[in-house]
Amino acid sequence: MTDVSPVSSASAQPSGRLLVLSGPTAVGKGTVEAKLRERHPNVWVSVSATTRAPRPGEVNGVNYWFMTDDEFLAKERAGGFLETAVVHGMAHYGTPLEPVREHLAAGVPTILEIDLQGARRVKQRAAELGLEVVYVFIAPPSFEELKRRLIGRGTETPEQQARRLETAKVELAAESEFDVTIVNNTVDEAADELWHLIAQEYGIAE
Repeated sequence: MTDVSPVSSASAQPSGRLLVLSGPTAVGKGTVEAKLRERHPNVWVSVSATTRAPRPGEVNGVNYWFMTDDEFLAKERAGGFLETAVVHGMAHYGTPLEPVREHLAAGVPTILEIDLQGARRVKQRAAELGLEVVYVFIAPPSFEELKRRLIGRGTETPEQQARRLETAKVELAAESEFDVTIVNNTVDEAADELWHLIAQEYGIAE
């Protein structure tokens, strides 16, 4: 099976709080995360596992941990994932648990970027696993601005945009489920605010 435990032994216990980053579609979670890592490369972002085939240019262990169905299901049965999902009724996706534990135990600022349903699955399981979690919601300045950004990407058809915007309305309504909200007015400001939160959580001098 693919090795997804790069830091220390499987007995490592968490000593910090995991930051779970979520928010509505097109809000810019990935862009904020990328800016944060550009400025603070010591931050570790969890790499998901998947059973789908690698796309051109994707690297195992960087973009995803690529697994066979049998490998994934065996790891799932063994409790090796923090959360899992089946996407489009086909490919399995999951967050490997041990790398999260090990980075937290090593005092490494640790982030999981995930959709709303994934954040809810983490919340259901975190307590039984002994994980302390801070749930961070990345919000747009307004729904109209979110709509402008989505349309401006030019990556979806009008029908797909309409579906995403309906999904975004549902996701925005879940903001109260999170501990902290960061408004993505600009990527720089949101990344700075996220780093301030991380520095507080991990006792890092800014």
